[in-house]
Amino acid sequence: MRFGSRRIMCGAAATAGVWLLSVALVGGQAPTAAQNQMLAENVFKNITVLRGIPVDEFMGTMGVFSAALGLSCEDCHTASSNDWANYAKDVSPRKAMARQMVRMMADINKQHFGGRQVVTCFTCHRGSNSRPRVTASLVTLYGTPPPEELDVLVLPAEAGGPTAVQILDKYIAAVGGAQRAATLTSYAAKGTYSGYGPDGAPRPVEIYAKAPNQKTVIVRDPEAGDSTTTFNGTGGWVSAPFRPIEVLELHGAEIDSARAEAELLFPASAKQVLTGMRTSNDFINDRTVLVVQGMKGAAIVTMYFDEETGLLSRLVRSTPSPVGRLPVQIDYSDYRDVNGLKMPFKWTMTWLDGRSNYEMSEIRPNVPIDAARFARPAPPKPAK
Repeated sequence: MRFGSRRIMCGAAATAGVWLLSVALVGGQAPTAAQNQMLAENVFKNITVLRGIPVDEFMGTMGVFSAALGLSCEDCHTASSNDWANYAKDVSPRKAMARQMVRMMADINKQHFGGRQVVTCFTCHRGSNSRPRVTASLVTLYGTPPPEELDVLVLPAEAGGPTAVQILDKYIAAVGGAQRAATLTSYAAKGTYSGYGPDGAPRPVEIYAKAPNQKTVIVRDPEAGDSTTTFNGTGGWVSAPFRPIEVLELHGAEIDSARAEAELLFPASAKQVLTGMRTSNDFINDRTVLVVQGMKGAAIVTMYFDEETGLLSRLVRSTPSPVGRLPVQIDYSDYRDVNGLKMPFKWTMTWLDGRSNYEMSEIRPNVPIDAARFARPAPPKPAK
């Protein structure tokens, strides 16, 4: 995360009370002492309404603001790469307005929708920082509407279509069959990573995965220092330069989301990862896709399978926040044979704050991986 990128955001807002606390804490349980230490108001200064949620969720809400308004960090904050404390200053009236608008949004949902998150920042702003339109647009009304992207919640499939199990069985057969898929217990991969905006230069990346649900991604940066994302089966962390928190710990639904992605790296477990699975169908790049959507704890996970090949084309995992859902989309391509199993060698990860491209040069299956690879990462160290 670097300053100046159009889709990087850090700001303030939300609502207080039981409604907000129930969003932040799994099952409505009281926070532990460790959780209290990582609440937004205990880490950042001048948090007036976005209180009671962990830091990772707080940072996610900043991405919602950025996406909803088409703004960057410095549009609402005094940005400084030397002192993150400058972000706490109320130098822009936009911060006060954001707080006011989030209170209004929460009140609308509470009073008119029983507390369900029906209205969000994006509902009215739709990617623009201009005021919501009052008068209908005749150009929009009579012109060709822009194509709508796939929504987080899919429409149910028509009766008579394939079941979730049938779609997943076809996927397992497409990658090499259940017996071959069951033999994959770990892998190590190397390739290149390129980010969004100022992070666009390709850099080396290493990926380590171990069944059933451990994953570590290390992006090597010779200047800024390495970025490491780790999920060890129960806990998850992000260690990266240019962040207000050197090692950001994941909580709640973000843990559920990370666990689902790590488990789905191993096709043999695809049918056991999600609960409440439902099906749909849609199109991606003019190709028909069969959709399986389900829950992993508090996270919504959606898989899109190419109808012709049966292979996984896209994975979308989405978690809640007080101001809207936080989607992460992964588009897979370039499937190649790895010891009899088809695995993607390219994928693009897109989220509210940026986009990352991964291109593997080698994937080594069933290699021993040191448990230390999945431990909590150390803070990033700039290269000498």
